[in-house]
Amino acid sequence: MGLRNKKIFLTGGAGFIGTSLISRLIEDNEIVVYDTLQRNALKETNLLNHPNFNLVQGNVLDGEKLKEAIDGSDVVVHLAAIAGIDTVIQSPTRTMKVNIIGTYNTLEAAMEQSNVECFIDFSTSEVYGSYAYKLGEEDTTTMGAVGEARWTYAIGKLAGEHLAHSYHKEFGLPVVSLRPFNIYGPMQVGEGAIHAFITRALKNEDIQIRGDGDQIRSWCYIDDIVDGILLCLEKKEAIGEVFNIGNPRGTITILSLAQKILSICESESKIVFAPKRYADVELRIPDVGKAKRTLGYKPKTDLDEGLNRTVGWYKELMK
Repeated sequence: MGLRNKKIFLTGGAGFIGTSLISRLIEDNEIVVYDTLQRNALKETNLLNHPNFNLVQGNVLDGEKLKEAIDGSDVVVHLAAIAGIDTVIQSPTRTMKVNIIGTYNTLEAAMEQSNVECFIDFSTSEVYGSYAYKLGEEDTTTMGAVGEARWTYAIGKLAGEHLAHSYHKEFGLPVVSLRPFNIYGPMQVGEGAIHAFITRALKNEDIQIRGDGDQIRSWCYIDDIVDGILLCLEKKEAIGEVFNIGNPRGTITILSLAQKILSICESESKIVFAPKRYADVELRIPDVGKAKRTLGYKPKTDLDEGLNRTVGWYKELMK
């Protein structure tokens, strides 16, 4: 069916996931992106020139500007956040301010609209802590040790989830929370491992791995996370729920991932190992059973196929 004739407001919409989502929605809807443009995937597309596209440069910490920009929106997708391990460790205070206060401001702005049909709150799989083996949405979340900057991202996102669902239960705001597991693909900006590995491999530069590379991740191709978002926007059954979105079939160690990327890129890069400087997630594999049952979600892109597509895109970009 798909969304049609809606005004869709995206905080952080200039990022990797937002840009890919907009590409799927823009022909039939009015799109408003509210973003600082610190991470800008839009510049690699033609979306800025589309007649259905509007960009407002702003920060979610600016509540008044946010309220002006969101006016008249039917759908809100709240993607704005401070993310990336290095950035989070360097700026834990800013991470928590943006991820908590920014979520509060966006919820408050949405509450002032008379016709919001769905509010997507983007959380993170990191709310499950260091070891997440096929944990479900009802399983216990983990907050991490106080004083460890690595966990301020997860803490901020978890607080945002609690806040969003409080707005749903107390005020009836139609909220859905998503916990994405390691998204990758074309147009990725920021500090993602696959983004870093591919760009360095194509330049034959050393690839650095923290620790022994035995950390295990399940990687989800961008098209599959966008499918999950669209299902949440289209299905009333999603309202008031939390969903893991990822691809358990894309499970691999970090070392094996780097080796696979070197092979696809036909790279002469060397893998070098460096000590870990922070607490890490050692195991992260999603249970997406609830999303399958409730939404009909099914990830389609296997890791080899997704990596080949992604490498192809970066080769074209770097020509």
